[in-house]
Amino acid sequence: MSKIARFVIWICSKFTRDEIEQIIAELLNILKDRNPEVKPKDDFKEKHPNYRYFYVDPNLPLTEKPKSEQPSAVKDFKQILSEYQAQHGKPLSPVKYRSNDLKVPASVTCPRFNAPSIYIYYNDGKRKSQLLCKVCSELFQLDTHGSVTHKTKYYCPYCHHALFKWKDRKDVTIYKCCNDNCPHRIQARNKLNLLEKIIQKALQSQFKLCYQYREYHFTINELQHSAPDKPKVDITKIYKSQDVLGLILTFHISFAISARKTAVILRSVFTIPVSYQTVLNYAEAAAYYCHRFNIDNKGFIDNLVAADETYIKIMGKHAYVFFCISSINHRIIAYHVAFNRDTQPATAAMLEAIRTALLYQKVTFITDGNPSYDAASLFINSLLPEKAALQHVKVIGLQNLDKESEQFRAFKQLIERLNRTYKHHIRSAHGFNSFNGAIAITTLFVTHYNFLRPHMALHYKTPVHIPALDNISTIQGKWVKILSMAA
Repeated sequence: MSKIARFVIWICSKFTRDEIEQIIAELLNILKDRNPEVKPKDDFKEKHPNYRYFYVDPNLPLTEKPKSEQPSAVKDFKQILSEYQAQHGKPLSPVKYRSNDLKVPASVTCPRFNAPSIYIYYNDGKRKSQLLCKVCSELFQLDTHGSVTHKTKYYCPYCHHALFKWKDRKDVTIYKCCNDNCPHRIQARNKLNLLEKIIQKALQSQFKLCYQYREYHFTINELQHSAPDKPKVDITKIYKSQDVLGLILTFHISFAISARKTAVILRSVFTIPVSYQTVLNYAEAAAYYCHRFNIDNKGFIDNLVAADETYIKIMGKHAYVFFCISSINHRIIAYHVAFNRDTQPATAAMLEAIRTALLYQKVTFITDGNPSYDAASLFINSLLPEKAALQHVKVIGLQNLDKESEQFRAFKQLIERLNRTYKHHIRSAHGFNSFNGAIAITTLFVTHYNFLRPHMALHYKTPVHIPALDNISTIQGKWVKILSMAA
C-alpha cells in the first residue's frame, strides 16, 4: 500500500465527511494558487534549486573602466598581434564570416587599439549594433550610419568587461556581461549540480549565470507614497458631532469592529442613528487628514528597519501592503498599497522610510527573500551619496541557516508580528471594494498603531509620543484631537 493510500485511510478515520470536504476545498485553493502564503512541495525545485533562480546582484556596475586596464599611448594592435604570435607560434587569424553573415564596414576600427575591421565582428545577433574586437576583446557600439558611437555605459564589477544592453523595456533597461571567463559566471556555474548542468547545456536561458544590472526608469509620480483620495465628505461640516466621529473611529479602527457592527452599536447602545455607509464615509474622510499627520509626525528612524509586505483582497484580487517599522521605537515609518510586489512599490516604501533619516545615517533594511527589495536598494543607492548608502540584509525561511538569519531573526519577527496585528484590524472588512478604501483603512490603522496603541515592549507607551494627547483619557477624545491637529 502506498503512502498516499495510507494517508487517505488515516484522514477518513480521523475526520468527518464535512471536515474532509473542507480539507479538499482548502487543498483546491492551494493548488489554484489562491493562498499565496501556502505553497505545495515542489519536488523539481528541490532537485534543481538554481533552476530559474532570480536574484539581484548586490554590486553596482562600474561607470568607468579601471585605469590599470586603460591602454598605453605607445601600444597598438600590431604589438598585440606580435605578442600573440610569439606566445602561440602562429598569427591571430582574422574573423571568418559565413556566406550569409553581414560584414563589418571597412571604415570601422577598434576605438581602443585601432585594430582594422578584419578583426572586428558583430556581437549581438540580429540587432547588428554591438561590435567586438578579436584583438583586445573591446566592446563598442555602432550607430545606423556605420560610425562608432560612445563607449559602453557600464562595466562588470567582477571582470571589468563592458556590459551590453540586453533588454530594453518601458520601466527598466537590463545590462548583461557576456564574458564567459567572468569570475561571477564561473562561480555561479560551479554551484549547479549535475542535473542542472545537463539542463543548462540544452537550455542556457533557464539559469541566471551572468552578471546583470537593472537600470530602472521610475518617474517621480510612480514613486509617490500611496495616499487616500480627497473625500467627498468634509469632516469639519458633518451632520454628526465630532464626538460621534471619534466613537466611529474608536470602534471601527481601534477595536477592529466592522462598519455594520459599528453602526449597530451606535444605534443600540448610544441611540445614535448612523448607517454603515456613513461609518465608511467618515473613515475615508478622516484618513485623508490622518495621512499627512502620519507623515509629518513619524519622527526619525533607527539604524535598523524591518520591511515586509502582506497581502489583502481588493475587489476580489490580490493586493499588497508594504510596511517598514523601526527596530527600537517600533513606529511604522512607511506604508504603501499596491497591486503587485515588484520593485516599484518596494522602492516607494523604502524611499519614504529613509526620508527622515539623518545626514549620512547608515540604515540597514531587514527583509525576506523577495528580490524586489534587492533591486530597490540598488536603485536607491544609485541616488544617494556613498556615505549614506543603505544596506540590505535578508532573513530567509523559518530556520537560521546562515549568520545573517541568526543575527537579524528578531527584527524579521517584529515585522511579521506587525502584519498579524494589521490583519486582525482588517479581518472584519472581508476584503475591500475599492483601492481608496484599502488605503484609507491602512492609513487609519497606522495612526492608531503609532499614536494611540500602547506597546508592551515600550512599557505600554505609544511608539510616537504626542504631548497634546497626554491629558485626554478616552480613545474617542484622542481621535478627535488628532483630527483637529491634522485638519
